[in-house]
Amino acid sequence: MKRRVDIVEVFLGLLAIAGIYLIFNFYPEYKQGIIFGIISALLACLFPIFNKSLLKEFSPKIVTFYEMSGGFIALCFIIPFYLHFFPASYFLPTAADFFWLLILSLVFTVFAFILSLNALKYISAFTVNLTYNFEPIYSIILAFIIFKENKFLGKGFYFGLGLILLAVSLQMARVWSERKSGKNKIKISS
Repeated sequence: MKRRVDIVEVFLGLLAIAGIYLIFNFYPEYKQGIIFGIISALLACLFPIFNKSLLKEFSPKIVTFYEMSGGFIALCFIIPFYLHFFPASYFLPTAADFFWLLILSLVFTVFAFILSLNALKYISAFTVNLTYNFEPIYSIILAFIIFKENKFLGKGFYFGLGLILLAVSLQMARVWSERKSGKNKIKISS
């Protein structure tokens, strides 16, 4: 976005990373998944930056349609290679799986993505990236509710969650303070 590095944003980002580290450090049996998550996070941090630029020309729904379609097409080509290297015992979803996949895709992916693109009109790409740290938290909380898996969580999860909440809360307070003082004008969309 061609702006100078903000040391406060660097600190808040490191605080969120420490939170994620605490959450997953206590579960070494999931090392492969954590490595994929880190690679995903490195690539995903570029996403809001590019999307902020795209939103200057296109509506959030158009951006969502093209990006989700592109992701679907890319996965259609990647899945055969993935299954070759990581064979699965089954990969066809059951009827219950289809129901949950539909809910997850429509509510927690498409709708949430459109909301985040709308938010990018008003807040920085950094703030959006920082809130992405909540995604594993949402998944874990859903596992609590749906699959009753909260008994597997230890102190590391709660300390990590606290650090992420602290980082996001500090950034939101900072954004609110800057907006209140008039430092950043809120964009009014037509």
